[in-house]
Amino acid sequence: MAEKFDYKSALKNIPHKPGVYQFWDKEKELIYIGKAKDLRNRVTSYFNKDAHVNAKTRVLVTKINNISFTIVDTEVDAWLLENSLIKKHQPRYNIMLKDDKTYPWIIIKNENFPRIFWTRRIVKDGSKYLGPYASVSMMHNILGLIKETYPLRTCNLALSRENIDKGKFKVCLEYQLGNCKGPCQNYQTEDDYAHNIEEIKDILNGKIGAVLRGLRGEMENAVTNMNYEMAHRLKRKFELLENYQSKSTVVNSSITDIDVFSIASEEKMAFVNFLKIMNGTIIQTQTIELKKRLDESDEELLTFAISEFRSRYQSSSKEIIVPFDLGVDDPAIKFTVPKLGEKRKLLDLSQKNVMFFKKERIDQYEKLNPEIKTERLLTQMMKDLRMNQLPRHIECFDNSNFQGKYPVSAIVVFKDAKPSKKDYRHFNVKTVEGPDDFATMEEAVHRRYRRMLDEGTELPQLIVIDGGKGQLSSAIKSLKLLGIEKQVTVIGIAKRLEELYYPGDQYPLYLDKKSETLKVIQQLRDEAHRFGITFHRKKRDKGTLVTELDLIDGIGKTTSGKLLKYFKSVKKIREATETELLEIVNLKQAKAILEYFGRDKSQA
Repeated sequence: MAEKFDYKSALKNIPHKPGVYQFWDKEKELIYIGKAKDLRNRVTSYFNKDAHVNAKTRVLVTKINNISFTIVDTEVDAWLLENSLIKKHQPRYNIMLKDDKTYPWIIIKNENFPRIFWTRRIVKDGSKYLGPYASVSMMHNILGLIKETYPLRTCNLALSRENIDKGKFKVCLEYQLGNCKGPCQNYQTEDDYAHNIEEIKDILNGKIGAVLRGLRGEMENAVTNMNYEMAHRLKRKFELLENYQSKSTVVNSSITDIDVFSIASEEKMAFVNFLKIMNGTIIQTQTIELKKRLDESDEELLTFAISEFRSRYQSSSKEIIVPFDLGVDDPAIKFTVPKLGEKRKLLDLSQKNVMFFKKERIDQYEKLNPEIKTERLLTQMMKDLRMNQLPRHIECFDNSNFQGKYPVSAIVVFKDAKPSKKDYRHFNVKTVEGPDDFATMEEAVHRRYRRMLDEGTELPQLIVIDGGKGQLSSAIKSLKLLGIEKQVTVIGIAKRLEELYYPGDQYPLYLDKKSETLKVIQQLRDEAHRFGITFHRKKRDKGTLVTELDLIDGIGKTTSGKLLKYFKSVKKIREATETELLEIVNLKQAKAILEYFGRDKSQA
């Protein structure tokens, strides 16, 4: 029987970011591609039993066996990436989208006096296509700006030089309205028309600054020549273009054939993301995992992955975008490490995807193999705490007292970064009088490791002291007396700012608040405090109860302890008869107890 898909675990790995998601069946076939403004919310909706879904969607959900996703920067980018991926892979359940219209492009027709219009079909006839545009309304806004700014022909006449010279055409209403300059009757030269087309290309490619600089120069010339009507028209065009803002696309249309790679490396593995850019859109995206065998460098790993991807997808791109210099000398390929611009955005997009893939995969590994997480965590702690060995055995000390009375010390033990409660210990302080926290710490540490040395028990790699420099100095004093201060790493953690202190170091160490190392140390400290305060309260409560019995003549600590153990409380002792008391004490002691509580009652 096939294992049921655990969609709840899969959903936890999907981020709240825009992107494209992909559903795969048990045969590892891609069955559906969708877009989302919020990936997790959208994918979760498929598995919501209360949601209203049609029969097709219900069937789709039953076949899902795996979910993958690609992150993008904006929702618009998700639309465009979804479209290009559906065209590329044609998944079984994307029937409606596969037969639907494609996203629009703006075409500059390959002809004399080129027309500019929009189309959904790309024909290889030498025409220039710009886009695609995420929505028809967005594209129409751009065309409207062009029409308002640049008078161009809209007719489909064959405006060859021969036909124009023969006078085969007459200007139409568009000329009368000022929307066309009449190239059909030689009212506009080819050079002037071509100049307008070049400016339009710059605008569509986002190079609006160069166009504005040219218009400013033309305005100044018109004013100098006192052609104020022309200057006014140029000023209006300048203002329209100045307020114009290019709309977002997945990739700038000038980027036609590029491979993009990024890498995220761990101690024993690495992850490489690949984006394939063709005709202004992302047509392929994938992330793979590489196992390290000989502690290879990121440069070696990325070079290997580039070769693998280009062979797998038969890529022949002449330019490859990478996050750092690979030191590869190939005259047929240009390696680019972008710092700014559209190419940098592509690299950032690739890096976002590889980081999410890395986190997802590591979480999966650590869930299935907890020892992997343990080794990674201990290795990180060793680095963060400047140790020379893994802190597999950690002990933490904490002191408690009540107004100087009932002082106790507690020690908790973590092994492999997890509590080992069977090894927890507490100490009744024997040598300290009054509320002396430093002396209490000194006694507890000395007693703990004196016994471990006597028994031949292996010492911990890390000792954590709950407190600042004073408590830490007291602990070190005891360790020096035992001659083991150099055999273990000892740190103190101060509660106010969670700073870590080292012996003899004037300045504390601050770890990132989100650091896993700091979280383990905080857990140790909190567990030591919990364990110590629990023991302290029991001792304090017992001491408070015994005090009243100690006031009775002839009743010592041993006898009061027996009474409390038998009767469970002072109240029941107060209510006990002489016969009941004689079960524990002698007649003289019983009479003393009765007299004491009888006298107490009379006073009440």
